[in-house]
Amino acid sequence: MPRLRFETTRDLFDAFPGAKQALLLEPNDVPSLHFLQELIEGSAVEKAVGFCAYLLPRREAVWWGCAGIKTLGVPGTPAEQAALEVAEQWVKDPEEEHRLSALRVGQASDPEKAATWLALGAGWAGGSMPLEGKSVALPPDQTAKAVRAAVLIAGAYCQPKCRIDFLKQCARDGARLAASEGKD
Repeated sequence: MPRLRFETTRDLFDAFPGAKQALLLEPNDVPSLHFLQELIEGSAVEKAVGFCAYLLPRREAVWWGCAGIKTLGVPGTPAEQAALEVAEQWVKDPEEEHRLSALRVGQASDPEKAATWLALGAGWAGGSMPLEGKSVALPPDQTAKAVRAAVLIAGAYCQPKCRIDFLKQCARDGARLAASEGKD
């Protein structure tokens, strides 16, 4: 039986109070995967994507975002490819040097590109980041926010019908990944 990171939606919103406002969803005691499935099947696919980003652990969320945007043939430019590569490098080897490399690339990249947000998601996955010679604490939901942005931006690369299909597929993939968390 999988051991989910958050068994219910209330558990998720208790851990990330800002998610309630970001996703415009109300906490309840519905099991997380059931709630996610309802969002996917309903007309709230953007909320389903956001819920996935918060539901998954940081590393898995970045991997999920990378896999999703790659299905669209994104990234298209060398800069986008570099951002995606540093995010994937951190996923494969979540060492501090890879996280900081992803952070630097993300900060130097175009904020209108999905891959930028994946690099930032990886970079923000630590407890802090360097800023003007000091270490600044990062909120624990920064990676979820960045991955959510990445997937939604990637969806904007599609035509409207393709966009909904893409976001639903990403959310389904995220649900499968969340369900597999903790299996032996």
